Amino acid sequence: MNKENLLEVKDLKVSFNTYVGEVQAVRGVSFNLKKGEVLAIVGESGCGKSVTAQTLMRLIPTPPSVIKSGSILFDGDIDITKLSDKQMEKIRGSEIGMIFQDPMTSLNPTMTVGNQIGEGLIKHHNMNKAQAKEKAIEMLKLVGISNPEGRLDQYPHEFSGGMRQRVMIAIALACTPKLLIADEPTTALDVTIQAQIIELMKKLSKQTESSIIVITHDLGVVADMAERVVVMYAGKVVEQGTVDEIFYDSVHPYTWGLLRSVPRLDHDGKDLVPIPGTPPDLFAPPKGCAFAARCPYAMQVCLEIDPETTSLTETHRAACWLLHPDAPKVERPIEAGGHRHDR
Repeated sequence: MNKENLLEVKDLKVSFNTYVGEVQAVRGVSFNLKKGEVLAIVGESGCGKSVTAQTLMRLIPTPPSVIKSGSILFDGDIDITKLSDKQMEKIRGSEIGMIFQDPMTSLNPTMTVGNQIGEGLIKHHNMNKAQAKEKAIEMLKLVGISNPEGRLDQYPHEFSGGMRQRVMIAIALACTPKLLIADEPTTALDVTIQAQIIELMKKLSKQTESSIIVITHDLGVVADMAERVVVMYAGKVVEQGTVDEIFYDSVHPYTWGLLRSVPRLDHDGKDLVPIPGTPPDLFAPPKGCAFAARCPYAMQVCLEIDPETTSLTETHRAACWLLHPDAPKVERPIEAGGHRHDR
């Protein structure tokens, strides 16, 4: 494992065995995460990004799920796919924290916020109740909740949506994990609160020096927060690169489709361009490129053979037949990225 990397995912395949057959949710996903880096995983609903994230934490019940192959190397040579439930309990919360999509269903309605923050500290850091309470007050202050001493003994229903998400961040960061996974952290929040939560996560990641994986379909969050981007479709990585490479030099038609369907201030009055069709059924994935049926540039080979991944730069890779030397030259839609600007 590269010393610069905190996480290396190699050829990960995860399926769900159901009464009607096998759902191939994750089909050979590979990416890495550097220490202190913010990585975004993007794609439509059902593309496998949340399953990938939850597999990193081993939160998906087995059965019906099964890790068919691949490895998840964390912090040196720890292969998460090989750990027992007891070994994973030591890593969850202390080494890897997670902010879930919906704080109302993720927080325990019968426990005070202070007890929920303190639970992990007592378990992983051997603190007593008084020490855990002090740390919980410190964490609530850190995430911007006023009157933390008074709020400590309140229950989740006494907090607003944005405040509950802040509590989730406080719980995830309480044990100072090396990796923080944020699964759609701003989906249920209004735009102004979204901006506050993004700023808070960026600030806290610098303070705690933790790496972050953000799972999202919101490219605005990606542009504002991430350094590198992994684009997933139908359980596979179709393109990955730095934020600038994905926004301004992307080469995969699916990435272009995602970028063209985002509202832009410099396109006043123009209609958004949706991606036609629907993602394929992962009970029986197509034998060729999974995006071929929806791709305006699809060729016969796209329907029959899955493309290999091509390296364009040290950081930029994509799996598309348009990158083959014999493929027709296709001009990238200008709407997909606009003009490069200083970030």
